[in-house]
Amino acid sequence: MWLFALFIAVPLIEIALFIQVGGAIGLWWTLGIVVLTAIVGTQLMRAQGALALSQLRDSFGQLNDPTEPLAHGAMILFSGALLLTPGFFTDFVGFALLIPAVRSAVFNWAKSRVKVQTFTMGGMAEEEMRRRPRPEDDVIDGDFKDVTPEKRPTHPGVEGPSGWTKH
Repeated sequence: MWLFALFIAVPLIEIALFIQVGGAIGLWWTLGIVVLTAIVGTQLMRAQGALALSQLRDSFGQLNDPTEPLAHGAMILFSGALLLTPGFFTDFVGFALLIPAVRSAVFNWAKSRVKVQTFTMGGMAEEEMRRRPRPEDDVIDGDFKDVTPEKRPTHPGVEGPSGWTKH
């Protein structure tokens, strides 16, 4: 039900803001501001997105919980969609989500509402990962000899070493 209310409220807020701002500064200035916020927002979103991707790579590289960098990346993606949507309210929310402190607050709020029972990496608990020997510690040296029998054709009419048949 709250999603339905949001779909009704946001366009009404945007229309009201367009009327107010357009009446105060004029149509062309209003449209210019909307286009300018989309351009500036896109540039900021690219920079913040690259930073979030770097943090996600670091998290995977250090085998840390990637939940927060993934959530930040999702919020940056959502803020980009809001900034490309024409309107002052959506621009305000989009720019707010580009601020790392705001994203952290939203993440902490969402994290407090979600309960995770356990977290494992690759099916193992973190303590088990530390105790387990690394794959590079299990080196086996050996030699081999190929014992596969030579394959010979079983049908008549084979010519030469190429294996082509005569028709």
